[in-house]
Amino acid sequence: MSTRRRFIHTLGVAPAVGSAVGASGAAGKSKLGIGLIGSGARGNSLANTVRGLAKKGMPADIVAVCDIYQPRREKTAAKFGVKGYASAAELLKDPAVDGVIVATPDRVHVYKALEATRAGKDVYCEKPLTHWQQFEKLKELVREVRAKGNVFQVGAQWVSDPAWLRAAKLVKDGAIGKPTHALTGYFRHSDFGENGMPIDDPNATPGPGLNWDAFQADAPHRPFNVDRFFRWRMFMDYSGGPSTDLYPHPMTRLFKVLGVNFPSKVTALGGLYLYGGGRDVPDTFDLLIEYPEKLNVVVIGSITNDTPTDTVIRATEATLTFRDTTFDLQPEYGSKVARPASGVPIDYQTEHMRNFLESMQSRTKPNCDIELGYRVQIPLIMAMQSFTQGKVAYFDSGTETIHLS
Repeated sequence: MSTRRRFIHTLGVAPAVGSAVGASGAAGKSKLGIGLIGSGARGNSLANTVRGLAKKGMPADIVAVCDIYQPRREKTAAKFGVKGYASAAELLKDPAVDGVIVATPDRVHVYKALEATRAGKDVYCEKPLTHWQQFEKLKELVREVRAKGNVFQVGAQWVSDPAWLRAAKLVKDGAIGKPTHALTGYFRHSDFGENGMPIDDPNATPGPGLNWDAFQADAPHRPFNVDRFFRWRMFMDYSGGPSTDLYPHPMTRLFKVLGVNFPSKVTALGGLYLYGGGRDVPDTFDLLIEYPEKLNVVVIGSITNDTPTDTVIRATEATLTFRDTTFDLQPEYGSKVARPASGVPIDYQTEHMRNFLESMQSRTKPNCDIELGYRVQIPLIMAMQSFTQGKVAYFDSGTETIHLS
């Protein structure tokens, strides 16, 4: 069948429904209770999304809040009219909690996701799945989710765009031939996500209302500093900067389309080319990923310029070019351009959260399950290791280990 005919044949077919996952206490409940772990700006935004869906008839709502910083915890608990907890362990004992949103700083993601999984809860975990130094903990989390069978959604919400889900089916069905090269990226001209993070209280100090040790988790111990606590994305101890904060968005939906498994090697370069303010995370970062299936993936980006780049998948029979919520298919030998998706703007966050809550009800895999999250996180970790050590990172898929040379 020709590329063009394959394309037409698959055009109207909806993405396949995810396969069933293990049951939990959430199955069959008339209303799902969601606990929020981490009540900063991101956590509040996600909780607002759940509350908004509840007002539109979704049988789910925020029922508990946890934060190690008392002022945020009390404010968010009062806002949603729910109980506030000082620790995730306390929240997870609440029988009203069926699933949790993990919206802590990166370094803490894996620990709270593990706690929730072991407690039998479903999990919506903000990206990145782990800090870039936590490869062993990442593998531990993946093993635990596989064993428990809970619903696990990684919060890379762009992947819930229907156009990209449709493109994933096209590629899987062979409509573009064999992919050999892909390009994606993220560009922004602002450091509002790092130096722009608000300092709630410049006079804050560690104590009963601010658990500094819990915030640091397994990071190198540092004396308390308000910048490190409130503007943690500026520091490599707690973040990788824009590369680990932003790149999971384009990478996740691209990997969903490509269906790639583990890379063979990754190299990266970049640095702090513009911004200061005491940070040590890069503001410009490029990585090159090689896959054993004879496919290269290039991810580029910077927060020093906002001119975007299209996501492009080049294959043996056609090229897919993505722009926002649309994509074009260009046959390799010919000039006619097919436009299979006339996309309309969507609220990525709402659709991604809706997908998670519906997966909790149906016990099916969400759009960004733990396996896709794992396949995205591995090259990100390899890229950060390559960047910080000036070497090429190699992945052994047999032992699932990283080596540098």
